[in-house]
Order: sequence, then C-alpha cells, then structure tokens
Amino acid sequence: MELDLSLDASGVEIPEPLNGSLFSHDSWVSVLQQWIELVRSNPDLSCPSVVRQAPEVSLGLHFTNDAGIAELNSQWRQTSGPTDVLSFAALDDTPDWLEGEAVELGDIIVSVDTAQRQAQNHNHSLGYELHWLISHGLLHLLGWDHPDERRLSGMLALQERLLDSTGNVLPKGQRPVEIE
Repeated sequence: MELDLSLDASGVEIPEPLNGSLFSHDSWVSVLQQWIELVRSNPDLSCPSVVRQAPEVSLGLHFTNDAGIAELNSQWRQTSGPTDVLSFAALDDTPDWLEGEAVELGDIIVSVDTAQRQAQNHNHSLGYELHWLISHGLLHLLGWDHPDERRLSGMLALQERLLDSTGNVLPKGQRPVEIE
C-alpha cells in the first residue's frame, strides 16, 4: 500500500533539535503506512472495505498552534478554545462501493502547543505525545469513535498496539489515557 501524505508544519514554532525528526515527512509516511497496514490487514479490526482494498491512501497531517486549532474547533465543533487533535474524515461521505486507485482518508490537525503541555503533564516526550495524538486521529479517519467507555477502551488499546508496532513504547503505567 502506498501512502500519499500532505504534511504541513508551516507557521508553527518548533524547537530546532525537534524540527528534523518529529516533523519529517518521510518519518511520518513510514509510521502512518505501518499503522494503516496493521489495521487494514487484520480482519478482526474495524476498517472500511475501500481502505482494505486500496493500493493507495491519502491523508493530510497538519501541525498548528493553539490559536489555529481553537479557530477550527470553534468553526467545526462549535467548541471554544484549543484542543489537542482534530480529525476530519473524508470517508464519512464515501460509499463503500466506491472503488478506485487512491482513497482519501481526510485530515489530522494537531496543536503542537497543547501537545507540548500534555507531554510535560504526563512526563513523557513530545515525540510520544505526537504519536499518541496522531494515532488517535488516524483511527477516527478509519471510522473508529469513542461514544462510550467500552468503545473508548478498545480504541485506546488499539492506539497502544499501533505505538508498540513502531517502537514508540512507554511503560504501561506512564501511558496517557485521557483524550480531550
């Protein structure tokens, strides 16, 4: 499976040592490809059939600040203030019978400001927090949701599997579980 990733970190203040590693297009392509493949190749996991069969998927990954995500949060969710991650799924409007070469999953938007605060609050790295938030956003693009405790628990467990699969592991007692 090919992944066409549009990555945008323009306008976000990123500390210099992190700029190359955490915001690298190639790094995120590799990680997201592995995560999508893990979900789509496992028949026990919920995944739209168009994604399971697609030779190529496409998605956008956008890093912003609190002001940028607060504006989107207000506009699209009628909620004031910043949040950590937003997902805008394109598959919500795509019928299962629609088949083609590439499938557009949608967009994941992450506030680097909020991610930095949450990383400090959870006493782990910004890299881990970004992976956690982006895995959460990706699952939303693939149709996962958490309207109740049972579904949230399943989604969080799958996020841990995704993170484990790419070597971004924290000891169980240090893993974040709150989703804002």
